Amino acid sequence: ARAIVERRRQQPFRTTTELATLIERVVPNGGKGRQRIHPATRAFQALRIAVNEELDHLSDGLTAALGRLRPGGVLCVIAFHSLEDRIVKHRFRAAVRPDDSTPQALRGSAFELLTKKPVTASENETNDNPRSRSAKLRAIRRALVP
Repeated sequence: ARAIVERRRQQPFRTTTELATLIERVVPNGGKGRQRIHPATRAFQALRIAVNEELDHLSDGLTAALGRLRPGGVLCVIAFHSLEDRIVKHRFRAAVRPDDSTPQALRGSAFELLTKKPVTASENETNDNPRSRSAKLRAIRRALVP
């Protein structure tokens, strides 16, 4: 972050390649022994998440979906990174065990977690589809009305 701020003081970025090159240069092991992904990938992901307010939209969407779920209905969510998965996990837990922080729309309804731990892609799936390696599936069901 400091390198980006300093570079912007000297000269604004004109292309994403300029930003990616800077990140590659300043991230430890950015150029040698590179991991599976380019070092700038996470920075661009963070920028996209912040600009699009994706985490706020996810949280609001989960609350709305849970509130509209009919008795016996199941909501399944696939998260593709840990920030998303954490929000899903906490929102599902809050629906199962409501407390003061639980949105009003979910209070008074009974829910059951169908996945205690997230379901992840098998080794065969990740070999066939490397992008599936980060996917985590969680599911919850609204209880039937007695």
